[in-house]
Amino acid sequence: MAEVQLKHVEKVYKGAGAKRRFKKKQAEKKNNLKITDEGVVAVEDFNLDVADGEFVVLVGPSGCGKSTTLRMVAGLEEITRGEVYIDGKLVNDVAPKDRDIAMVFQNYALYPHKTVRANLEFPLKLRKVPKEERTRKVEEVARILDITLYLDRKPKALSGGQRQRVAIGRAIVREPKVLLMDEPLSNLDAKLRNQMRAELIKLRKSVDTTFMYVTHDQTEAMTLGDRIVIMKDGMMQQVGTPEEVYDHPANIFVAGFIGTPQMNFMDAELKRDSSGAYAVEVNGATFVPAAAKQEQLRRRGVGPQKVTLGVRPEHIQLHADGAHTLEGTVEVTELMGSALHVHLRACGQDVVVIMQGMGDDTLSFGVHTGDKVPFTFGGGAIHLFDPETGENLE
Repeated sequence: MAEVQLKHVEKVYKGAGAKRRFKKKQAEKKNNLKITDEGVVAVEDFNLDVADGEFVVLVGPSGCGKSTTLRMVAGLEEITRGEVYIDGKLVNDVAPKDRDIAMVFQNYALYPHKTVRANLEFPLKLRKVPKEERTRKVEEVARILDITLYLDRKPKALSGGQRQRVAIGRAIVREPKVLLMDEPLSNLDAKLRNQMRAELIKLRKSVDTTFMYVTHDQTEAMTLGDRIVIMKDGMMQQVGTPEEVYDHPANIFVAGFIGTPQMNFMDAELKRDSSGAYAVEVNGATFVPAAAKQEQLRRRGVGPQKVTLGVRPEHIQLHADGAHTLEGTVEVTELMGSALHVHLRACGQDVVVIMQGMGDDTLSFGVHTGDKVPFTFGGGAIHLFDPETGENLE
């Protein structure tokens, strides 16, 4: 295992060609990277310490710079500025083969003319590992990944999930200090992705290495990572455990990106009475933040102002009574097995509510398109953001 440190790392793609490609993607609204006289800034002032044996996931939308960051750690992209350390050693000018890392790619990158066994043995042969030891390591990795039955087959005879297991096996068989994985599950269908996520969780417990994993799928990030790094437009937005980024998002982007369906946002006004207590008014209804949130707002000296209120779909209750309620019109309902996703039009915005079934045979939720329904949410479920900067006011 090894610690990985990135200090003020930046990647700038230089030249007129890079600027043209960037402007095209910007016109297509695929990203909003910074452009300077030097070129297109794909990664800006990136700082991260990955501990020995930690599983860190870089997550964000396409074009946010997460794969570029991983490739700089691997040595496949030149670092424009900053420093990368692996196991305490500066590796900016160290060749990829000498960094003691392994990488798993999105497209498997297996040798089609070699058997699974030969694919797994290949990195060991390059290091001139004796044949008996090669055989032992290959069979051990095959057992861990449950691919022993396929050792004498070629990749074309395997399914997508099996090929990805072989690609992972080829990476871990040489026992690298750091294992880098660049969207390894994105080519698999939904069922295989779920299975492979579970396999990766089990693999992590049996392999003694440090993981850096890139994905655009926030479900993968939440289930796999010890910590998550959320990126947008080449910049780090927040680093934390899955619980931290879900319960305490740093800004509107993180709040909307983490969680499925995404957090609901409403225009609101934060008020404060003579005793110093806060309340939030939304479309005539008043909601009182929980005591812990009140204390955080006071500590930060937040004054009365217009805010963006955020609340997650699972924290909204329909058919509520009382003064602290809003009303919405049901536009769409989506039955998702034991839960119903209800899309409301409320306060001039779209609001999604998750209703959980009660376990009966009928799963009758009592909600139909066109219904007008009251809804509410508790003070502990409220998130408050600055509408201009997007920052979490708490």
